[in-house]
Amino acid sequence: MNVDKVIALVSAAGIELTDRRRNGDGWSLSFSNGTAVEVSDGGGIGVSGNGAADVSRLLDLPSKSS
Repeated sequence: MNVDKVIALVSAAGIELTDRRRNGDGWSLSFSNGTAVEVSDGGGIGVSGNGAADVSRLLDLPSKSS
């Protein structure tokens, strides 16, 4: 999944993108619900922060169990 698709899916759910920064091999995205999403150029996605579970569901990613 590319960065534009991630932004579109999360934004469509009413969660505003607050920051988008290029890092060495991808993008770091911050959203208004406290979630940070890392999207690598190869398509890998990492989700962390306060709203990570909600955003993971929106992106159809497996949830991490503790």
